[in-house]
Parts: sequence; C-alpha cells; structure tokens
Amino acid sequence: MENIRYDVKDYVAVVTLAKPKVNALSRAMRFELTEAFDEINERPDVRCAVLNADGHVFCAGADLKDRPDTSKPGDGPLHSRIVRETSLPIRDNDKPVICAVQGAALGAGFGLAMACDIVFASKKAVFGMPEINVGLAGGASLLMQHFGRSRMRRMMFTGENFDAEELYRLGVIEAALDDEDLMPTVMAMAHDIASKNPTGMKIAKRSANLVELMSPRDGYIFEQKYTLELGRTENAVEARTARLEKRQPVFKDE
Repeated sequence: MENIRYDVKDYVAVVTLAKPKVNALSRAMRFELTEAFDEINERPDVRCAVLNADGHVFCAGADLKDRPDTSKPGDGPLHSRIVRETSLPIRDNDKPVICAVQGAALGAGFGLAMACDIVFASKKAVFGMPEINVGLAGGASLLMQHFGRSRMRRMMFTGENFDAEELYRLGVIEAALDDEDLMPTVMAMAHDIASKNPTGMKIAKRSANLVELMSPRDGYIFEQKYTLELGRTENAVEARTARLEKRQPVFKDE
C-alpha cells in the first residue's frame, strides 16, 4: 500500500495514515483503508485495531486535488459513493477500533476519527469541519451524532476548529494527552481489549452499533437475545470457568 501502513502483532492491528504531507484522503487512500479494515474484520489473529497517522497532521480531510471530474458523466456520484463508504469498514468492523489523533483532524479526517469506537488525542490536536471555507458543504450528519444542536451548527457554518481539550470537556473524545503519552495509552487499551473474549467482543461491537438505532426498550431486548446466544458459545464458557477458577482465560480465535 502506498498511502497507509498496516501491521499486526499480538492480536492488535495498527493502521497508519502515511501520505505526506497532511494525509489528505484521495480515492487511492480511501480504497487502501477499505481494503485494510475489510481484511482486519476477517482476520482471526486480530482482536482490536488502532488507527493513527504519521506527521504533524492526523488527516487534513479530502484531497482537494482529487475532486470528481464534472465533465465526465457519473464521476460525481461515484466520488460521493466512495467518500461516504470510507468510514463504514471502520464503524461496522467486528473488531473495536481505537483512534490516536496526534494533530489536526479536519473534515473527512474528523469523520474518519469519529468512525472509530474510542478516540484519544494529543493536546495539540484540533478538530473541525472547514468545508464552508473551501467551497463545499456537509458534515451535519456526522456532527449531530456527537454535538448538541448549537455547536453542530457553529462548526458547520463557521468552519471553526476546536482543540482536543474542548472535545474532551464535551465528552466527544476519551482524553487529551501529552504527545509522549498518546500511543502508549492507546496501545495499552488495545492490548487490554485484545485479551478479552473475541466472540463476546464481536457481539458487543455489533450490539453497540445497532442499539444506537433503536429505542431504549427495543435495544435492551435485542441485547438480551444477543447475550443468551453468546452464553452458549465455547469462549463464553471458558470466560466463566476461568473466572471461577481464578486463572487467565484461554480463548479460541474467531
């Protein structure tokens, strides 16, 4: 892959945006991210994934040099389809994905981070939706999932950036950390998650995604059904047995 790096060790996959200078998302980069996370979804030797980036910018957003060709019929809808599908292999992945944002996460880069399950950021990181400043519009469907009505519109209408500590204050990210603590914190959590029952984790991730679309009552009923099914699996039995025997569980790969 030319725009990202992708490594797996000890059940943790680390996907790194690596497109100088600001990791702007081109079509090629989007395809590589999709390929990597689709593969992670089906790899039995991966139980958790980490998304991070090289350089001083996490992702500056869409690559403005890679816009659709308006003279070519169908290229606009194709481009839109590719753009909106980019985050789905992360969001819908059966494996939890933790994001480490070390610098600016703007526009589509902000969306990429928010597609992850858990987000940590450097205190130097900033987040924003600058589309209004570059002749574009969009972002409401993403922002409304994480911000109140007024802040969502403020971000969308002004293109203003907000620092990591403000997003932490609002409960949008998990923590705003010193640079040297960012990846160690993220990797420690990734390895902790990777040590859990992989069958249960897959069900927990699917459940977390689906109950967001349900009423509280329907979501609770849905989770109870999932839990009953999970309880019958071999890994669930091992988890309970290990707890009773006061030992570390030994899980089978999914």
